[in-house]
Amino acid sequence: MKTYIIDLDGTMYSGNKNIDGAREFVNYLQEKNIPYIFLTNNATRTKKQAKDHMLNLGFKNIKNEDFFTSAIAAAKYAAKNFTKRDCFTIGEDGLIEALADEGFNFVQEAADFVFVGLDRKADYSKYSDAIHNILSGAKFIATNTDRLLPNNGKFDAGNGSAVAMIEYATNIQSIKVGKPYPIILDILITEYNLKKEDLILVGDNLETDIKLGYDAKIETIMVCTGVHTKDDVERLKIYPTSCINNLKELIK
Repeated sequence: MKTYIIDLDGTMYSGNKNIDGAREFVNYLQEKNIPYIFLTNNATRTKKQAKDHMLNLGFKNIKNEDFFTSAIAAAKYAAKNFTKRDCFTIGEDGLIEALADEGFNFVQEAADFVFVGLDRKADYSKYSDAIHNILSGAKFIATNTDRLLPNNGKFDAGNGSAVAMIEYATNIQSIKVGKPYPIILDILITEYNLKKEDLILVGDNLETDIKLGYDAKIETIMVCTGVHTKDDVERLKIYPTSCINNLKELIK
């Protein structure tokens, strides 16, 4: 049986607004016992916060274990590949919890790692502290590099904006974990004991959701409810397996 790997922002909801068809699609998967995992680049929320957000929007029977985030992937990647554990972190609850779960210690200076996730309260001083640590030798790990974050029908700056700023300032490229980079997919497959040929990736963003599947030769479904539309496919030369306007189209 296929497992649906489903994006959140722009696919399930936009900020605090429901996206038409999303709840119906999830209900359909639950009723048919079709497995699914929410795979999101948004590193701000913990699993519980992500669950509560969806329940507040009217989704039913959502569980903590339904979520896998770029924050979790970044923490697991660093814990698996490196022995040191002192980190400087730009990020919100989701990234802080993920790093703590993997045994990382939070420091202000002499860090082994600098993790950069979306942080809506970060300021010039915090970004400068990140730069200081990276220039002193800390490994620079980006949870994700999204350009934009769908928010209540508008688009906010994504984490990629901050990552690009720090890369420019330090002249050091980050280790990129989230979609479309293969690290997050490899970790997801290992954690959930999945096979690529059994996956269907569903998302609104050609540069993240669809490119991840396209590069990995996994079936992809683009839904035009978020960042990109059908007109962007040829412009970006990233081709989904199929393209739909509403997730209700997948209900059989």
